[in-house]
Amino acid sequence: MKRFLILALIMSMGISLVGHAGNYKSFKVSVYTRAYEVEKMKDLHWLDSTWTIISSQVKVDKIYLETHRDLLIVPDKTLEQAKKFFQDRGVEVGGGITYTIDESNSFETFSYSNPEHRKKVQEIAEHTAKHFDNFILDDFFFTSSKSDIDIKAKGDKSWTQYRTELMTEAGQNLVINPAKKVNPNVKIIIKYPNWYDHFQGLGFNLATGPQIFDGIWSGTETRDPSSAQHLQNYLSYNIIRYFDNLRPGHNFGGWVDSGGSNMGMDRYAEQLWLSMFAKAPEIALFAYHELLGTKLRPEIHRTPWQGMGTSFNYDEMMKPIRLPNGSTTLPTTIARVAGVSLEQIDAFVYKLGKPIGIKNYKPFHSLGDDFLQNYLGMIGLPMDMYSQFPTDQKVILLTEQAKYDADIISKMKKQLQKGGDVVITSGLLAAIPEKIADIAELRASDLKALVNDFGRAGTADKDILITQVRYQTNDAWDILSAGRPLQKGVSGYPMLLRAPYSKGNLYVMTIPDDYGNLYDLPEGVLNAYRRVLSQDLDMYIEGPAKVSLFLYDNGTFIVESFRDEPVTIRLVTNKKIEAVKDMLKGTLVEKLPENQRDHANRYLITLMPHSYKVYEVAK
Repeated sequence: MKRFLILALIMSMGISLVGHAGNYKSFKVSVYTRAYEVEKMKDLHWLDSTWTIISSQVKVDKIYLETHRDLLIVPDKTLEQAKKFFQDRGVEVGGGITYTIDESNSFETFSYSNPEHRKKVQEIAEHTAKHFDNFILDDFFFTSSKSDIDIKAKGDKSWTQYRTELMTEAGQNLVINPAKKVNPNVKIIIKYPNWYDHFQGLGFNLATGPQIFDGIWSGTETRDPSSAQHLQNYLSYNIIRYFDNLRPGHNFGGWVDSGGSNMGMDRYAEQLWLSMFAKAPEIALFAYHELLGTKLRPEIHRTPWQGMGTSFNYDEMMKPIRLPNGSTTLPTTIARVAGVSLEQIDAFVYKLGKPIGIKNYKPFHSLGDDFLQNYLGMIGLPMDMYSQFPTDQKVILLTEQAKYDADIISKMKKQLQKGGDVVITSGLLAAIPEKIADIAELRASDLKALVNDFGRAGTADKDILITQVRYQTNDAWDILSAGRPLQKGVSGYPMLLRAPYSKGNLYVMTIPDDYGNLYDLPEGVLNAYRRVLSQDLDMYIEGPAKVSLFLYDNGTFIVESFRDEPVTIRLVTNKKIEAVKDMLKGTLVEKLPENQRDHANRYLITLMPHSYKVYEVAK
C-alpha cells in the first residue's frame, strides 16, 4: 500500500516513471537510427545481432527509429516490430524523420512550394506520428531548392526572406498540425545542425522554430576543425549554450557523429564531453550504422600523446568489457569509445551548476565574423551568446553580427552611460564606422598590416595579417600595439584600443584576417583580451591559445587543453577565492605568490594534451 501511495504521489507531481532508463546520473544517452537500418530491422536476427554489438559497448537509454530518408519510407509492420524489440529490453523509443529526396545529391531537399512535395512531407509526418509519441527532424528540415516553382514563389523577396517564411509555414502546417491531429500527444523536436550562422539562408528560422516546435536539438559534431566548415572544437559546447538561450528549458540534447575519428579517438571523445559540459540533458549518438561500422584501428585511432595520462585513455578503453551475465567481450567499434567517455564524465557532470560566460549579442538572422565566437572560446574566453542585447553586465562583446540591429548604437550608449564597457571587434567597426563615430571617431582602414611583434606582450612565431585600425590621438588610447621587429620605432597598429565615453569604455579588439591566427598570438595579447572581457566573471586564465575555460554558477569550473603537447597555465581569480580544489582528486591547486600589481590570486594548472581537469572553489 505504501509503495502504491508513493507511486501515486510521483505521478501526481508530473514526474515521468519511464523518462530515464537510469544508466547515467548526469544525462541520457541515445542512438539515432537511419531509415536504411530501420528497414533492415524487419530481420529480427540482424536486429538482435547488431544490437548485441552496440549495447555490449555503450549503455543506451533511448533509440530513435527513423521513418523516412531519401524517399525510403519504413513500413508500419517493421516500425512496430523494431519498437517492441527495444521496449522489451527496457529501452525508450522515439521516431525520426530526415526530409531529403537524395542525400547523395548535395543533400537534395524537398521544395516546400511544390504541391506534390508538400503532400509527401505531410504524409511522412502523419506516418511517423502514428507510431511515436515523440520524434526528431534530423538536420535537413530546410530547403536548398531553386526550382522554377521556387523562383516564381520567391518573387521579389530575398532568398533568406522567402525561405525563412516558407519553412516556418511548412513546419506549422505540414508537420506540426498534421502530426498532432493524428496523435495529440506527440512531441516534435527540430534538430538544428552545427552551421548556425548561415541558417537563415536555407530557411532555418531561429526566431520562430524554437517557439513553434516542442523542443530543439543541437548539432554538436565538429569533426575535423580544419575542414570546409571550419567548425572549431569549442562549438560542441558553444552551440548548446546559444540554443539554450533561445528558449530556456527546451534544448533537449547534443548530437555527435563519428566524423573526425580519423584524427584519433580523442577527437570523437572530445565532442561527446564538450556537449555534456554544456549541460545537455541527452546526447544522441549518430548513428546506428556508424556505431557498428566504425571499427577500432590503433594505427589510426591511437594518438601520439597517448600514454601521457590524458583524459581519454585508448589503452584502458581497449580492455575487455565485463557483461551483466559475468562474461566478457572485447571492444570492436567506436561504440566503446562513446561508452567509456560518457561513463567517465557522468561521475561529475551532475555536480556542475548552470554554465555562465561572457555575454555576446547575436541578433536573429545575422552574418559577419562568422563563427568567430568558437575561435574566441578556443583562446580561453567562455562564450555565452544571446539573441537579445544583455542589460545586466559590466562588459558586453559585440561582433560584426551586431550591425543587423538598427538600434545598436543606442543600446551601446546606454551600456556605456551606466558605467559599463562594450568590446567590439574590428569587423563591426569596419561594418558601421559612421554609426560608431557617434561614440568615438574610429576607423577600420582598408589598409592591412603584416605583424609579428607585440612589444611587451610578446612575439608571434609567424606573420599575422590584421586590419589597420585608426583613431584620433588622445581621444582613444592604444593599450596594445603590433608591428614588426625590423620596423621598431616606425609603425604600430592597435590590437586593443580604448575610447572612453560617459562613464564607460568602448574597446576595439583587432581580429586577424584569418581567425585561426588568433591561436598564434602571444600570451600577452591573449591575456589582455581575457582581462578586459572577463569583468563579470570570478576568474580567467593566462597562457597560450587552445586552452578553454568552462564556468558554472555554483563555483565549479573546467579547464581543457586542445593542444598536442602538455601545457601549464595560470588561473587568475578575484581575492575572494582563496583556494581551488581538484574536484576529482580532492587536492588543492598550487597557489602562486601574490602579484602586487593587480592583487589577484593565481593558481598553477598543468594539462595533458587534449585533456580536461574539473575544479571547484574550495569552501
